[in-house]
Amino acid sequence: MINQLTSPLLADLYEYTMLQSYLELGMEQTAVFEFFVRKLPPGRNFMVAAGLEQVLEFLENLAFSAEELDWLAERFPPLVINFLKDFHFTGDVHAMPEGTIFFPNEPILRVTAPLPQAQLVESRLMNLLNFETLIATKAARLVLTAPNKLLVDFGMRRAHGAEAALLAARASYLAGFSGTATVLAGGLYDIPVFGTMAHSFIQAHEDESLAFEHFACTHPDNAILLIDTYDTEAAASKVVLLAHKLREMNVRIKAVRIDSGDLGEHARRVRRILDAGGLQQVTIFASGNLDEYQLQALLAAAAPIDGFGIGTALDTSSDAPFLDCAYKLQEYAGKPRRKRSEGKATWPGRKQVYRSYSADGQMLGDVLALEQHDAQPGEALLHPVMRDGFRIEPQAPLLSLRQRTLAAYAQLPQALRALGIGPAYNVVVSHALQEMAEQVDQEALHAMQASTPNATTKPRLC
Repeated sequence: MINQLTSPLLADLYEYTMLQSYLELGMEQTAVFEFFVRKLPPGRNFMVAAGLEQVLEFLENLAFSAEELDWLAERFPPLVINFLKDFHFTGDVHAMPEGTIFFPNEPILRVTAPLPQAQLVESRLMNLLNFETLIATKAARLVLTAPNKLLVDFGMRRAHGAEAALLAARASYLAGFSGTATVLAGGLYDIPVFGTMAHSFIQAHEDESLAFEHFACTHPDNAILLIDTYDTEAAASKVVLLAHKLREMNVRIKAVRIDSGDLGEHARRVRRILDAGGLQQVTIFASGNLDEYQLQALLAAAAPIDGFGIGTALDTSSDAPFLDCAYKLQEYAGKPRRKRSEGKATWPGRKQVYRSYSADGQMLGDVLALEQHDAQPGEALLHPVMRDGFRIEPQAPLLSLRQRTLAAYAQLPQALRALGIGPAYNVVVSHALQEMAEQVDQEALHAMQASTPNATTKPRLC
């Protein structure tokens, strides 16, 4: 049975049609592809690199089953099937570590491999890096808006499929979220899992107070009560009465959750009721189609909310649901290559990104340069992570990647941390890279002129 998420058939058809052509033409020399984002998504000042772990796992385990080969054999010639029969990725990968802040046109991943291999993996690599980077970047905005609040991924039910829900939980935790409500993500990635109750639990009981008591007694160490099913403030008063009863049973109410209405005003009223009842230690958790702008408004209004569940806006990155990303050929057979399409031109060659910092550790600017013979001052951001098809270092714990991301936020200029559009971050293209681009353009122009057909030119035949 074909595994839907790990199958190499999870690719665009043109990866296979090009593969056939490369093999028939003998085009199997070393190619260099780079993944980058052409421009910032709307409203963003920066991006957060994520998804590298899933890319490396995909490349290390890439192989074709008999069933997959049988399916391909009905559509492609034996040359292709023989190539894929014992296929494994043998290339090198350089990448920015997950959690790195980056900007447009800066490659966050580079693949160096024989052309058929490097081309074949394009679709899935883009799929993974695009999505996790998109969600990590969205999550970063929420974390920077509410840096001292409990933030929980609530988005599984609105995510675009099962894998999206899992990877959104991972990417948001990497970006600084406190945890997720998605149970499987907790098991797969060792992410803290949070949960409360649904309104159906309250509705299934004849009495709201009895529902609260039953839930608290069955979850004495994690009693978080949803109080907006009927009347939010009346429910808060019931919680006060119940808390004193439960205290005699050594059961403590941990928090209350509000999921509808004017969250700020409800939270203020509920806070007064809880405090008057001696429940200062009970926290208030809010949810309900929240995004970073609503969080900003609630915090600016000093709403007494201790944590937030963020669902749809996070897992779909609703205001910017895609990245203008690309995976482009930058070198083949030892020669730099450059796409010159209008509005989509690329910088040729193998590149490195160098970052400079101020004396107090703030990011000052980046230089996009050639990897060889073009070293620039500052920190080199791309590092070797895979050699000959095997990762160089063991998988990094997700918690350490999360800590890295939070440290990166502290290095961002203050103006770029805000929700509003800040000044453009300074990314400079080195003189050597500009000269290479001009040289590649000139060579392409000469080649085009030399190959212009004339009356005596004989057509090429297959």
